[in-house]
Amino acid sequence: MALDKNQIAKRIAQELQDGYYVNLGIGIPTLVANYVPEEIKVILQSENGMLGMGQFPTKETVDADLINAGKQTITYLPGASFFDSATSFAMIRGGHVDITILGAFEVSEQGDIASWKVPGRLIKGMGGAMDLVASAEHIVVAMQHSNKEGQSKLLKKCTLPLTGVKCVKRIVTDLAVLDVTDKGFKLLERAPGVTVEQIKAATEGTLIVEGDIPEIVL
Repeated sequence: MALDKNQIAKRIAQELQDGYYVNLGIGIPTLVANYVPEEIKVILQSENGMLGMGQFPTKETVDADLINAGKQTITYLPGASFFDSATSFAMIRGGHVDITILGAFEVSEQGDIASWKVPGRLIKGMGGAMDLVASAEHIVVAMQHSNKEGQSKLLKKCTLPLTGVKCVKRIVTDLAVLDVTDKGFKLLERAPGVTVEQIKAATEGTLIVEGDIPEIVL
């Protein structure tokens, strides 16, 4: 009933528009590269210093020197360019990335996002997410609706350290597509076979339901 990771990525690919410069975060967002609609052209940017990423490589085309920010091997498209991290973040901070797609541990009904720190776990650092959510025009979150303990990740207020404040525009989970509004999470679409009642039960924050909610079409 719920969407798997690839289906979440495929639905998010529908958010892309022709000519967009796109940054894909670690995890589910990286899979979006495999589902870019053929009728549009987007340019994928990786904050470790690449513009023009392609799909994930096959075993025959793997090049260990080509990686994204998540340390995954990637391919590149004709016209791609490589540069240092300073140039990459100048692009990001300069507002040249149209849409950022990233994962999250929590999102609040105000659009706050917590995506970089879980207490008690050793991490290497916050990465580029704080710059990305502060600079891109469109912030889309890809995540599971609930955590491993079955607790909602769509909250009234985030409990973990914040990555950004009032920045998330749209969320695609394994259960639903939602927009962040000034009144809470607005339910737009539901996963095939998932009921509105199930989504309500899995959402701690305020959930706005208006009219009939269509199923996600992939």
